[in-house]
Amino acid sequence: MNDGTPRRSSHDDDGLWSPGRRALTIGLVLNVTIVASEALAVGTILPIVAKDLGGIDLYGWVFSGFFLGNLLGIVVAGLLIDRGGLTRPFLLGIALFSLGLLIGGLAPSMEVLVVARVIQGFGAGAIPAVAYVAIARAMPERLRPRMFATLSTAWILPGVIGPVAASAVTAVSNWRIVFLGLLPLIAIAAWLTLPAIRAVAAAPTLEDAAERDAKVAADRVRLPLAFVLVIGAGLIVSGLSNVSAVPIALIGIGIALGVPAFARLTPRGTIRAATGLPTAILLRGFLTFSFFCADAYVPLVIQGWRGESALMAGLAYMAATLAWTGGSWVNAQHIARLGPGRFLRAGFAVLIVGIVGFLAILLPWVPAAAGIVIWGVAGFGMGLSYSTPSLVVLREAPPDEQGAATAGLQLSDVLGASLGTGVGGALIAFGSRAGSPGWEGLAATFAIAAVVAVVGLGLTVRLGARTAAGLPPAHLEPAAG
Repeated sequence: MNDGTPRRSSHDDDGLWSPGRRALTIGLVLNVTIVASEALAVGTILPIVAKDLGGIDLYGWVFSGFFLGNLLGIVVAGLLIDRGGLTRPFLLGIALFSLGLLIGGLAPSMEVLVVARVIQGFGAGAIPAVAYVAIARAMPERLRPRMFATLSTAWILPGVIGPVAASAVTAVSNWRIVFLGLLPLIAIAAWLTLPAIRAVAAAPTLEDAAERDAKVAADRVRLPLAFVLVIGAGLIVSGLSNVSAVPIALIGIGIALGVPAFARLTPRGTIRAATGLPTAILLRGFLTFSFFCADAYVPLVIQGWRGESALMAGLAYMAATLAWTGGSWVNAQHIARLGPGRFLRAGFAVLIVGIVGFLAILLPWVPAAAGIVIWGVAGFGMGLSYSTPSLVVLREAPPDEQGAATAGLQLSDVLGASLGTGVGGALIAFGSRAGSPGWEGLAATFAIAAVVAVVGLGLTVRLGARTAAGLPPAHLEPAAG
């Protein structure tokens, strides 16, 4: 019976900003904002940092070291998450991220800065793992696309202010302030977020004793495997950074160590792109390899090769960030109707256009400012596609395996970014040692990024009709009859 009083829909009472979820939504957004601010700021000023500390050969390692630390952080966080609540991995992540910032801000050399970035990356690896599982445990499936788009929106303020502020601070003061100035903000964000993280329910306990024993046995080998994977990836990047007989052997050893470890740390079939969830996880790595292989060196093209200011490089990052956010909202609004497959294909295609288009900025007669718009195209491609594998994983992974599945997704994500930035840095360092024109190493880096994106686009057919269309997995379908 209707008494004439306006009624609110159940979705209004149970949305992202409803009283029961508002604190968690705000907390996750705050922490993503801090991480985004650091990432965009460091990328913008790194050409200046490398010039001050010396060691252009380690330019790529500043990024790769961060991502390799991420690998360990993700696995450790996944283990802690599956064993209980989210509080311990969250606090561990915040503490190590802060320690890495402190050491980086005081670093006397590029070598120390790389070590600081590894520590910082370890801490940062726990933050998205906690966020993904918090979303899975605290939010229904209908809210997850909107939440991922909201997290992408958290990059807007850092994307608009971070690069510009970092370049301004560096110009009038010192680049070290960019690292150290974030520490008070991290403390505030952690203090505001911790109560909401504590309120998220722990994983359900497995009732079957055999299943519990199998899970404990699997958890015991995940951390050693993560160390093996990091060592393997590090050897590959080290070998790529030097061309001789010994480094070639390092690459071989790295592949022999890293590939089996990655296969065991991700769902079965990921390494061979098995249909469905495994391919979605693998494609995240292809996305991050392609984008970050190029993105890390956008400032080097604009500042180092074209001689423009750090501000222009910051504007290119800002354009990519805003476009990424726009693509994420397009994804959130339409993925339920169009399905994950279409968004992954569209994202890879647009990303290829952006990467290939940015090669034109190496030409002296092309205005450097055009790079701002072109790199925005690449960011839009990432926005269309980046959260799609996350949605597939959260839909298809059973509740008691969400920690391991999301950790596998993040491993693919970070391994792709680490290898991408490492390959790019190796090409640039090799060109510098060989005395070749600076544009050759940069052109090769962007070309490799485009080739990997093309391969990723081809692999989208391995999603399978059910996953590509966004249909629920078989184990979630109601029983017949």
